[in-house]
Parts: sequence; structure tokens; C-alpha cells
Amino acid sequence: MRPPSSIVVLTGAGISAESGIDTFRDTDGIWSKVDFREVATPEGFAADPHKVHAFYNQRRAGLKGIKPNAAHFALARLEREFGGAFLLVTQNIDHLHEQAGSERLIHMHGELANSLCGNCGDRRLWDGDLSTDLPCRACGSRGRLRPDVVWFGEMPYQMERIYAALAGCDLFVAVGTSGTVYPAAGFIEEARAAGARTLELNLEPTEGTSRFSDAIHGKATEIVPAWVEKVLAG
Repeated sequence: MRPPSSIVVLTGAGISAESGIDTFRDTDGIWSKVDFREVATPEGFAADPHKVHAFYNQRRAGLKGIKPNAAHFALARLEREFGGAFLLVTQNIDHLHEQAGSERLIHMHGELANSLCGNCGDRRLWDGDLSTDLPCRACGSRGRLRPDVVWFGEMPYQMERIYAALAGCDLFVAVGTSGTVYPAAGFIEEARAAGARTLELNLEPTEGTSRFSDAIHGKATEIVPAWVEKVLAG
């Protein structure tokens, strides 16, 4: 089989789970304990911004001490050593890919460590907690800061760039994602329409496994480094 010349990798919660970050949609995931409509929608924020800030402040604090795992480092290595075009798209809002060394990276669902001003649109790294009392460091308005996280009903970031990469790739790989949340769940069809081979790397088969050309199942810290080694070996 011909080696790929252009790779798009999509990662989901499963790649960060082995670093100790909770997933969302598993049986005991975050959305089994918290109503997403109250903390992950514009309407929820408008109704109770204090509750939303408390939820994300707790999650932000929970990232302290969390480190990238072997799967994150393997994808960073692939980016460095692969000779063709490469783009890593993550649905995760943590910074583990960056900490592992990834640079050609899109956070399509935003970044937990960033603030977003609902007044002027300013985005920036924010240390510490967010609250309704804090002013925006760009425009000075109060009560409009929120986590820079894409909520349900909002458009993910950089979709044009993502679709352009999918249209030009010859290998699309989904790592640690359930494949049920759109628009990311539709990326495989975009890649297949462009003639790309498709591969699922996941702990276990998903509802969409049959849509992929190939699938490898197991712990991300084991199967992702092994796959990267194979790709780089040609």
C-alpha cells in the first residue's frame, strides 16, 4: 500500500483519558453527572453565569498536574518527522497536545485555558478563575467574559481550514473519538469523498467503526505510538 502524502488526524476525549481527564459521553462521563444544557450552552450561561463559571473553573483547576501521555507524544513526533502535509484537529479543550510538542493543531472546540469576551471577541490565555466580576483586558467590559469553549449550538472554530485539509488528504485518522458528535462525526465522509483511506484508532469499536477502511482497537498509549512507528517506517 502506498505511503500517505497528506494526513489529517482527529482526536477526541479518548486520547486524554489515559492522562486522567474525564470523558464526556461514557457511562460515567461528565454529561452523566451534569446537565449540559445548564453549563454548555449560551442559554445556560445567560440563565446562570455563576454556575457555568464554577463548572469550568473546577475543570480548569483539574488540569493542574495532568501530563501528556505516549499517544500525545507520538502524534507530535509524527508531525515533526512525517514528510508530507499534516494537520491535527482536536475536539479536546485541554492543552496536552501542545505540551507534547504539537504545533500544526486546531482546537475546533476551543481551549479551556483561554477566556473569550462576549463583547469584543478578544481571546487570550487566562490564568486563574473566571467570574462575572472581571473586566475584559481588551475592552474593559464586565460580566461578558466566558471560557473560550464552543458550546452546543455554536459553530466550531476554523471549519473552512479543516474541510480544506480533509479535501486534500489521502489518509484520515480518528483517535479516541465516539464519532457521534457533528460536525466532527462527518469528517470521515468528507475524507472518503476525497478518496482518502480512513482509520479508526480507539479503545473499542464505536457506532461508526464500519465507516472506516481500517480500525485498530486498544489503549491509545499503545496503539497510537505503534501506528506512528509504522507510518514513519514507510
